[in-house]
Amino acid sequence: MSGRVFNKVVIVTGAGSNPGLGRSAALKLAAEGAKVVVTDVDAAGAEDCAAAIQEAGGEALALHQDVTSEQRWQEVIAQTIETYGQLDVLVNNAGIAVLKPIADLSLEDFNRQQEVNLTSVFLGCKYAMAQMCSQGNGGALINLSSVAGLVGMQRCVAYSASKGGVRAMTKSIAMDGAEDNIRCNSVHPGIILTNMQATAGGGPQLQKDTELPRSTVPLGRAGDPDDIANCILYLDLV
Repeated sequence: MSGRVFNKVVIVTGAGSNPGLGRSAALKLAAEGAKVVVTDVDAAGAEDCAAAIQEAGGEALALHQDVTSEQRWQEVIAQTIETYGQLDVLVNNAGIAVLKPIADLSLEDFNRQQEVNLTSVFLGCKYAMAQMCSQGNGGALINLSSVAGLVGMQRCVAYSASKGGVRAMTKSIAMDGAEDNIRCNSVHPGIILTNMQATAGGGPQLQKDTELPRSTVPLGRAGDPDDIANCILYLDLV
């Protein structure tokens, strides 16, 4: 198999949800020749994603991962190196959405949102960057933020704080990594047809033909996970 990221080794977190951004990214990168380590707190989902990659002729390793565990991050990277010998790209995709008005948001809710969406990105970048530095040939860190990290949205106090943190932290990580040729970028999806979006919406699941207000979504429709996967693939290349 050849492709635009042939023989690159990539970790994609939160790749077990179907449909989901992590799964689509893992499938896209594998189709372009990458060896993909798919992780998720849902071990069965990660295995299903890896199996889909393998059935299509790609290489994949499924690992259970709680991205809030510092020890597990170290173990996942060690297992990646043991299996594939290197790490070229990390896609920090795993996340949750705690969506409540601030009056109903507990401190526990708020802290859990930061732990899963923001602290996990810090841990992933910290340990992936250390591995990339030791290899000496650069790498790419791609962090999933959100439009909620750019603009205010109702019921998104905790979520926006976490995603805005990812955006700002990514910029600083990029500065830290530049001298070692390690790039760090954030991606900011809007309304995408995923399981998380369906849960966040609190109503009937969006369909591809669902019309959305053009005042907030100029194309008038939800995006497809492959739209984001293509963006992630591009950031692997540049």
